[in-house]
Amino acid sequence: MSINTSSIHGRDHGETWDVAALPDVMIEPLVRATLLEDLGRAGDLTTNAIVPASHRGRTALVARQPGVVAGMDLARVAFHLIDPAIRMEVRKPDGARIKPGDVIAMVEGNSRATLTAERTALNFLCHMSGIASSTASIVDAIGDARARIVCTRKTMPGMRIVQKYAVRVGGGSNHRFGLDDAVLIKDNHVAIAGGVAQAVRRARAGVGHLVKIELEVDTLQQLDEALELRVDAILLDNMSVETMAEAVRRVDGRAITEASGRITPQTAPDVARTGVDLISIGWLTHSVGVLDIGLDHEPS
Repeated sequence: MSINTSSIHGRDHGETWDVAALPDVMIEPLVRATLLEDLGRAGDLTTNAIVPASHRGRTALVARQPGVVAGMDLARVAFHLIDPAIRMEVRKPDGARIKPGDVIAMVEGNSRATLTAERTALNFLCHMSGIASSTASIVDAIGDARARIVCTRKTMPGMRIVQKYAVRVGGGSNHRFGLDDAVLIKDNHVAIAGGVAQAVRRARAGVGHLVKIELEVDTLQQLDEALELRVDAILLDNMSVETMAEAVRRVDGRAITEASGRITPQTAPDVARTGVDLISIGWLTHSVGVLDIGLDHEPS
């Protein structure tokens, strides 16, 4: 079964989405590369040997765990790249809350093509749904607090755009996408520059007027220096809840405050109550578990 290189399809009519889906032109190269990695030099040996070339069938994408769906477009592109004639009827779009046994989508078409694309489709869907579900758990935990949950640059190589999309699906927000988005001055920058003031001055001299500057601090003394330098945002790194609350009081709205450092669903509510604007969590993308979703063949 060969990949159809001209197949770039829009989503099916009638689907609803809680956030803007990623355009196919952005995700198709990633899905294509993943399929090629799986197909290798000879294609799907098992399926091609066992399943008749003309066999057609219906399969269901079924939730095995509760959570939040993300990655339906990548699953759809995986099936369509193998065979554009495959039809995928989405029943639980990205952002939908699901429970075990829920049918997320029905896939109908050539059985060889469906089984060949299955693992790529599920790898994206399970991974992204795991991110969305974990993000939602943190968002739910902090309730009505003003803080927004944001991800970081601690993403899997090549997967940043889809991982950050999954965070948005789960109700979170995105931090910078790359080193070229904004200035984030951390301890190593300060050490090499010879101090906080020197680092901020060099940053201001080296970037345009539209670029935001954020400074990482881990003590209240550093915070006071940051406020004198009038940076746009302050990263409160690994502070206790009590110290963080005092830091937010001192900032008093003069800069965006961001909490960071080993934040979990259990500790997030206390962090949010300090009044910080953002809570950044690296594990949402670098070590989150997958959400178990399976593809079940329906007997004829």
